[in-house]
Amino acid sequence: MPDPAVPPTPPVALSALLAREDLGLRQIAGPKDTNTVIHWAHTSEMADPYPYLLGGELLLSAGVHIPEAAGSGTYFDDYVSRIVAAGGAALGFGLAPVHDTVPRALVEACDTYELPLLEVPPQTTFSGVARAVWQLMAQARHAELRRVTEAQQSLAAAASRPDPVRAVLRQLAQRIGGWAVLYGPEGAETASAGRAPDGQGPQAAAAGRATEAMAAGRPAEIAAAGRAAEATTARQAPETTTARQAAEIAAAGRAAETTTARQAPETTAAGRAAETTTARQAPETTTARQAPETTTARQAPETTTARQAPETTAAGRAAEIAAAGRGPGDVVRGALAGLAAVVRPSGPGTPTSATDTAAGTHLAAYALGAGQGFVLGVAAPHRDTGDHTIASVAAVLLSLLTGEHQSGSGAARSSALVRLLLGAEPEAVAPLLGSGDWLVVHGSPDAQPCDPVAAAALGAALGSPLVDLARDVVRVLVPADREPAPQPGWTLGVSAPATARDWPAADTQAARALSRARATRAPLHRHGTHRAALTDLLSPGDAEAHARALLAPLTPPLAETLRTWLSLHGSWDRTAVALAVHRNTVRQRIARCAALLGTDLDDPDVRMELWFALRHGER
Repeated sequence: MPDPAVPPTPPVALSALLAREDLGLRQIAGPKDTNTVIHWAHTSEMADPYPYLLGGELLLSAGVHIPEAAGSGTYFDDYVSRIVAAGGAALGFGLAPVHDTVPRALVEACDTYELPLLEVPPQTTFSGVARAVWQLMAQARHAELRRVTEAQQSLAAAASRPDPVRAVLRQLAQRIGGWAVLYGPEGAETASAGRAPDGQGPQAAAAGRATEAMAAGRPAEIAAAGRAAEATTARQAPETTTARQAAEIAAAGRAAETTTARQAPETTAAGRAAETTTARQAPETTTARQAPETTTARQAPETTTARQAPETTAAGRAAEIAAAGRGPGDVVRGALAGLAAVVRPSGPGTPTSATDTAAGTHLAAYALGAGQGFVLGVAAPHRDTGDHTIASVAAVLLSLLTGEHQSGSGAARSSALVRLLLGAEPEAVAPLLGSGDWLVVHGSPDAQPCDPVAAAALGAALGSPLVDLARDVVRVLVPADREPAPQPGWTLGVSAPATARDWPAADTQAARALSRARATRAPLHRHGTHRAALTDLLSPGDAEAHARALLAPLTPPLAETLRTWLSLHGSWDRTAVALAVHRNTVRQRIARCAALLGTDLDDPDVRMELWFALRHGER
C-alpha cells in the first residue's frame, strides 16, 4: 500500500500521547511500536470513515455506529481494515456513554490488522485528546524551528572559516547525525565529513567467518559469527533489513550447531572438498559471495550431503544471507552516488533534489545552484523534521562557495584581479575577461539604499558578474555585445563601447549618462546617441585645445555643473535633481562660472560655444 498523503503537520509520537498522565490513555491492542506517529486527531462515528481521513490520524470514536449484532459478523474486521486502508495511524475508543468496555471483537481486529487501539477513559473528552495532540505538535514545531535556526547560524559561521567547504560539510554532518559528501561535476567525491557508511558491515564480517567455518565443517563457529553480527547490528541499526539479515545468520548457524551430532562423515568430506575448491578458485579471499558456490551439490555431485545434512544447508543459508547483506556501506555509497546523478543538471526538467532509502539509511541529494554540476549528498540513519531545511541551507552556502571559484570564468576573474593588484595595466588583463569592447553601466536604485544582494541581481540581469557597489551607485562592466535594457526599479546610464585602455573615460561617460537619465526621468540613457553634426568636421585635436583653453578657469565641479545645466536647457530644478544638490547651490555655481569666464550665460551664442567646449573637453 502506498504511503498516505498525510497532512503537513509535525508528527507526534504516539508514545508521547500515551505518556500524558492527564489523559489516562491505555493501549490495549496493536503493535507497541515506539516509532508510530500521528499527524492529527479526528472524531468520527461513521461506519466507514475511509472517505473522511487523509492518513496519519488518531481516529476517535465512542462506538455509536456499532450495531448490536456486530460481534458475530465481520463488522469490526471491515471497519478496522478501512481505517488501515485510509492510512489511519491509531484508533481511540471512548468508554461511556455507549459502551462500558471496548468490544473484544474490535480488539482482535486491531491485533489482526496491526492497528494500535487506545482505550479512552470516561473522564477524558475527545476534545481534550485533540488539544493534547495540538500541544505536542506546537512543542514539536517550536523545537524544530529552534533546531533549524541554530543549524543555520552554525552553518553560516562554518562558511566563514578557513577551508569553508569542508567546514560546512562537517557542521551539516553533525547536525543531521550522519554523513555529508560533495560530489564534483564528474560524480567523484571531492569532500566529505561525518560518519561515512562502513564498507564492511557486521553481516559482511559474519559472511567471511561463516564461509571459513562452513568449509572446515565447524557449524558452531557459524552460529557464533551470526550471533556477533546480530548483537552488533541490533545496537547500531535495530528494526532494519540489516538487523533481520544478521538474525537470520545467527538462526541458520544455530540450526547447524544443533544438528552437529548427526553430521555424516561425507559431510566433513564435502566441507574439505569445498575448502579445496574455494582455495583453488579464489585463494586470496573467503568472501560470502563465493561461499554459496563452494557448498553446492554441483561441486560435490558424488555426495548427498546437501540433502542429508541439515547443518550443511543451514551453513550455506547463513553464508548466502551474509552475502546478500554484504557491505551495507557500499550499498549506501552507491545508492547516494546514483541519487546525485539524478539531480545533476542534464537538461530541462532535471529535479533539484531527490530522496531515497538504502540499507535502512535515509538518503538525499541536492543540486547546487551554481550550475557547475556539483551535488550535495546526505546519508543519515534517521530522517527528522527540519533535516531537509538544514540541508537546503547548506546547499545554498555550498553553491556560493563552489560556483564562483570552480568555474573557468570565475578563475579568470580572480586571476585578472590579482594581476591588477600586482601592478598590471588594465589592457594587459582584459583578455582574461573576454575579447572585444566593453560597456560601463551605472545604476541607481529607485528605492534607497542599495545592498549587495540587489547589486548582484542587477549584474545578473545585465549578464555580467563584474559588479561594483559604491555608496549610492552600482557600476557594472558588461561586454559590448550584450545590449543593456531598462531594469525595473533602476535608473541606468550606459557608456559608449570602449577598450580596456578607455575604461576610465567610459566610466565618466556612464556617470554622466546616469545623471542625464535622472534629470529626464528616463529608465536608461546611453552616451553618444546623436547624429552627425558640424562639430564632427573639425579636427579633434584643435577642438580639444580650444576647449581646454576656454574652460581653464573652471574647476571640475563647476565644469560638471555647467555641463549639466546647459544639457537641461538652463533648468535649475532638473539640474539640482541630476546633481543631487539644492537648487540654490546650482544658482551659485552657475553665477560663479559666469564670473570666472567673464561672459553672459544668457547669450545663446555663448551657451553654444561653451557646450561645444564641454563636449570636446570630456573626450
